[in-house]
This record gives sequence, C-alpha cells and structure tokens, in this order.
Amino acid sequence: MQKETFEEIKAQVGAALANEVYGVTRVPGGDINEAYRVEIQSGDVVFLKAHEAPPAGMFAAEADALAVLDAAHALRVPRVLAFGERWLALEWIEAGKRDARAYDEAFGQGLAVLHARRTGFGHTRDNFIGVLPQTNTPLATWVEFFAERRLKAMAKLAVDRGRLPMSVAKDIEWICTRMQAFIGDEEPASQLHGDLWGGNAMCDASGAPVLIDPAVYGGDREMDLAMMQLFGGFSPRVFSAYNETLPLRAGHQERVRLYQLYPLLAHACMFGGGYVEQVKTVVTALM
Repeated sequence: MQKETFEEIKAQVGAALANEVYGVTRVPGGDINEAYRVEIQSGDVVFLKAHEAPPAGMFAAEADALAVLDAAHALRVPRVLAFGERWLALEWIEAGKRDARAYDEAFGQGLAVLHARRTGFGHTRDNFIGVLPQTNTPLATWVEFFAERRLKAMAKLAVDRGRLPMSVAKDIEWICTRMQAFIGDEEPASQLHGDLWGGNAMCDASGAPVLIDPAVYGGDREMDLAMMQLFGGFSPRVFSAYNETLPLRAGHQERVRLYQLYPLLAHACMFGGGYVEQVKTVVTALM
C-alpha cells in the first residue's frame, strides 16, 4: 500500500475513533487485506484491516456480517469499532493457547447454536466471499438459492474472468437441474458464517474460539461444515460435538462434495490453477 494512502487511512481511523493513532505494526492478516496492530491515544489496541482499492462496500458488508454473528450469541466475534471504504477497525483479540478438547467442544457446540438460529435463504444485503461479490437476494427454497445465487453465479463469474471453461459451467448448470435430487428434503435456513475455513477461526487468551472474516447468509447448515472439511484445520471432535448438540439429517455425508463445489469455484475464480482442476474433479463425480 502506498504511504500516502495509508496516512489517509490512519487519519480517518483516528477521526472515527476520536483518538490519535500513534503506533502501527504490520501483522499477518491473510492474502486480501493488509493487517495492523494499532495503538491509540486512549491506550487501547485496535486491529486494523486495510485495502488500497477494495470492492465498493466490502468493509461495510464485513461489519454487517460481524454484527449478525454477534447477535446470535453463539461464538465470540471481534467487536466492530468503526469502518471506512478502505478500512475496518476491530477490537484487538489476543491469541491464546488451545486446550484442544475444550476448544473443540466449545467450537462444535457454539457453531450448532449459531446454526440453530433460523433465518430465510439469503440475507438483507449482498456481501463478499474474499473479494468476490456474493448476491444474497432471498429465494423461497434452498434448492433455488444454492443453484441460482451460488453455483450458477460463481461459475459465470469464473467463466467471465477466464478461469473456468464454458463446458464446465454448462455441466454445473446440468447439476443445478438435478439439485432437488441431490439435496432431498430441506431444513429451514440456518444462520451461516459463510466462509468457514480454518484460517477464519482463532483462539482467544481465555482459550475460547473466535470467528472472524464472515460472509454471512441464511442457508443449509451443511455448507459451513462442508467447507470446514475442504481445507482442514478442524478436529473430528469439533464435528462430533456439533452433531451431539444439533444432529445432522440423514444423507449429509453424500452432500459434502456438492457443497464444497461453491468454495472451490470461488478459489478457482480468484486464483485459478489447481483449484480449477479440483472443480472439474468434483463436477465429473457429480455428473
């Protein structure tokens, strides 16, 4: 990020927090945004995410998503302090050491509480998965929503960006015509995190799990669980604690591959390469 841009962001953060920003340290924060530990005049420490040229409304959408998760009173999320078009200021959460069994059980149980919160299929506003637009205009059924708002929309974006062959997008359209057979009887919509891979969960100083970087919407709760299995980072005890708290419906294991297709498409759209081959493999298996 250019120095002039960051100085502008610092000034905006200071004004929004009514505190002078006087200490800034770069910290690990993912591939999309730059992340900083920021000290302010009050003595508090703030976590700052910044991007030189983000998609319009990206940080406002993340602030909204964090508020949605916070309202569920299921798992801890960082408190939103302020945001601007190019930045988001959150409470600083000190990372702690996990007691594996206690953390895993708390995570599984807390995620079940989040998913028990019922909503419609979609959300009140659109948001982003990574930097990719995610349309959340509600539809009446999960079959419709997952086909139209997720698989077809992301496949089209991947084709438009030159990442995905049109032939694979056509195969995905065919899969969407059979969506009812894949999914079977629907449950009511659950409140989802929406981007739940291992890097979007952390442990605080007390040993409790924390959710970060959400892309919320209402959908089939198996979506979060399928993504958790796609990239790893969650122990079997997390899933067993979840199922003990909120048992999964029959056939959930057969739907994992279908539900992993959406995050794989998103990664193919952003990064290409091996993710495109993974999309092809899943599509072939579903045909």
